Amino acid sequence: MMSERERFWEADSYAVVGRQTSRKAYPRITYGALKDLGKTVYAVDPDGGTVEDDAAYADFAALPGPVDAAVLELPREETAAWVARAADAGVRRIWIHQMTDTPEALAEAERRGLSVIAGHCAVMYVKPGFSGHAVHRGIWKLLGKY
Repeated sequence: MMSERERFWEADSYAVVGRQTSRKAYPRITYGALKDLGKTVYAVDPDGGTVEDDAAYADFAALPGPVDAAVLELPREETAAWVARAADAGVRRIWIHQMTDTPEALAEAERRGLSVIAGHCAVMYVKPGFSGHAVHRGIWKLLGKY
């Protein structure tokens, strides 16, 4: 049986929100993995720029179309504001990358009636096959936490 974290990736379109120039590679890895899965995916970065030669949009309002879900891979002090922006844009499902959720972000998501996954690394679930995350996947599966 698939977990809620695995079912999150069944949507057709996604926004990956993060600072692409960050030292942390998670937004870029998630973006690339979604493209590899054939999903419609948009990079959202308030600083602009590009990801894999695709434009990064400043916010949800700038996207060329609606998205089914959003992955928030931002510094934790920005997460609550982006939860609100996602809700305002009509996004109903969000993934808040591990260690970036806050009580304020989770309360905002609950207040807005969003479906939220928090406390888990998005890359571990979106990137199938062997990688550094495959080891973590295996351990989590053995522990029944996957």
